[in-house]
Amino acid sequence: MFALYILPFLVVALVLLLGFCRAQHHDSESLREELEQLQETIRQREKERDSALQELFLRFSEDGKLNKEKSQFQAKLAEYEKYAALTQLALGAAHEINNPLLGILSHLELELNNAPPEGRHEIEQCIEAARRISVTLRSLMNYARPSPLILSKLNLHRLVAETLAFLQHQPMLHGRILENRVPTDLPNIRVDANQLSQVLMNLLLNAAQATPEGGRITVFAERLRSGDSVEIRIVDTGCGIPPDVLPHVFEPFFTTKRGKGTGLGLSISQTYVRSHEGEIQVESAPNCGTTVTITLPLRQPEAAHVEGAKSSEVIIQ
Repeated sequence: MFALYILPFLVVALVLLLGFCRAQHHDSESLREELEQLQETIRQREKERDSALQELFLRFSEDGKLNKEKSQFQAKLAEYEKYAALTQLALGAAHEINNPLLGILSHLELELNNAPPEGRHEIEQCIEAARRISVTLRSLMNYARPSPLILSKLNLHRLVAETLAFLQHQPMLHGRILENRVPTDLPNIRVDANQLSQVLMNLLLNAAQATPEGGRITVFAERLRSGDSVEIRIVDTGCGIPPDVLPHVFEPFFTTKRGKGTGLGLSISQTYVRSHEGEIQVESAPNCGTTVTITLPLRQPEAAHVEGAKSSEVIIQ
């Protein structure tokens, strides 16, 4: 009887226990789902955080690049302002010096014709000094106000060959080996032949002054991979340029040839190359020679096929 009396209570307790277990299971499932959702939210937030950090890093990089470009632009602007001021100075100096200088030269030449033999030496020295001033003035004018470009299509191999042939008779080139390694099948380039010839002469004479007898001066050229530019290199085996001098080689009036140069040769060459939308660079080290690289746009290249690259060498005795 007692068992029958407590049986309903046991059934009720069992039902309550099952209900409680089911509720606990449901709560644990809900908790697990919430935990999974929370973990997914955390992963999403981490992705968003990583993406934000990456974007922030990119913006910092872009800001650094912009600041660098701004500094480069400001440096170029300062350089252009300096050149503009130098241009005004050069033009004013030319106007004030040119006419009196011509008069002085004319008078000195008349004096030289009528001078006795013992007095000719001093007059000749004065004429030489006046002509030196004239050369410096003309160089300064070429630097400050280059003449307008007269463009024509020319064969670079032929131009280099003619320039080397013209310089063969210069005393400073005696004993040096000159080599033309410009391919004959390069496309014709559209440039001012007179200006480019002057650039080549300046660079070759500079190379000759730095190269001892028995040394070699070679002119290379090739079409760049981009296809729209040509690169010219003048390479010598000379004494090279000291590291403290190299950054100043394109500065006007900067020269290490005391009494033998105006310091305008490379400045004028740079002006001529830039007027063709090109660039000129110098690489050098003491006792390792010097390489001057000129990059020029082809401008309307011709695809005419010419005989392949040749190498012509001249040894000046």
